[in-house]
Amino acid sequence: MSDLLKKIDARTKLAGTNKLEILLFTLGMDTRSGRRENFGINVFKVREVMRTPEITQAPEMPPAVEGMVSLRGNLIPVIDLASYVGVKTDSKPDIMIVSEYNGHTQGFLVEAVDTILRLDWSQMRVPPEMLNNNLRGLVTAVTELDSGKLVMMLDVEKVLAETNQMDDSAEFKTIRPVSDLVGKTVFYADDSAIARKQIQRTLDALELNYVEAINGKRAWDELQRIAAQAEVMGKPVRDFVHMILTDVEMPEMDGYMLTKTVKGDPRFAGIPILMHSSLSGMSNQKLGQSVGVDAYVAKFEPHKLTEAITTMLRNAAQH
Repeated sequence: MSDLLKKIDARTKLAGTNKLEILLFTLGMDTRSGRRENFGINVFKVREVMRTPEITQAPEMPPAVEGMVSLRGNLIPVIDLASYVGVKTDSKPDIMIVSEYNGHTQGFLVEAVDTILRLDWSQMRVPPEMLNNNLRGLVTAVTELDSGKLVMMLDVEKVLAETNQMDDSAEFKTIRPVSDLVGKTVFYADDSAIARKQIQRTLDALELNYVEAINGKRAWDELQRIAAQAEVMGKPVRDFVHMILTDVEMPEMDGYMLTKTVKGDPRFAGIPILMHSSLSGMSNQKLGQSVGVDAYVAKFEPHKLTEAITTMLRNAAQH
C-alpha cells in the first residue's frame, strides 16, 4: 500500500497533454453475473488508500452511506460503492479510498485497489447507452486496456451529490439575471450529467443562452462548426459565443487540452475560458493557468459560478 501512495504523491503535471492517471479498483464478484468489474478514479481525487477502519453508524444516513469514520480529527462519511452501484457481493470491502474533491472529503469502500495507470483521454470513450442504463448513469467514460480488461470511470460527482442529499433549489431562486448580459451565449462542456444540469439551472436563472457538449472532443468539433458558420457570415466567432465554460476531466479530450486548442486558434480570439471543476486545489488551478484558462471556479457552488460568469461576460464585453 505504501508504494502505491508514493506513486500517488509523485504525480507529474499532465496539463495540456490530454493525459490522466487513474487508480484502478474492484468492488467484488457480482453474485448475479459472476463478474468482477474494474473501475477507475482520477488520481488527483485520491488523498490516501487505507484498510477499512472502524465505521460508526449514524441515524438517518442516505442509502449506501455506511456511517462515519474519524480521520485525523475529522468525521467523514463512508460510502459502500458496491451497494451504491448495485453490485451484490458476498464479501466485505477491505479497503477505503479517501477521496477529496470539490471541498469535500469522503471514504469509498472497495474490495481492492490494483494499480495506477497513465492513459490518454483519447482512449477514454463515452459509455454505451446500455451500460449507462444498467449502472444508472454512474459511468462517465470507459476504456479497454491492452490486456482486454474493461475499465469504467465512475461519476464521483454524482455519487457525492446523491449521497449528500442536498436540496439546493433555494440557491437558484436567489440568482437574478443581469439586464445588460441577458441573451449572451455560454458554450459549456462537461461529461457529468449532474454537473451539466447544475450549469443549465444557473444559466437559465441568468437568462443566458447556451450550447452544451458532453466532452472536450465534441466541444471542439462543435466550436469549429460555429467558427466555419461565422466565417461564411463574415463575422467573428465572439459574436456567437461570448464565453466558454469547461470541466477538466472528460473522455476523448480533457478541459486542459480543449483550452490549449481553443487558445491556439486565432478564430477564437477574445473569447474567455472559465474552468469549472471539482479538482479545486491550487495545483489544478495553476495547471489551468498554464494552458491559458482565464479564471477558475469550483463545482456545485451556484452563486460562485454565477459571479464568475457575470464577471467574465462583463470583462469580455469591455474589450
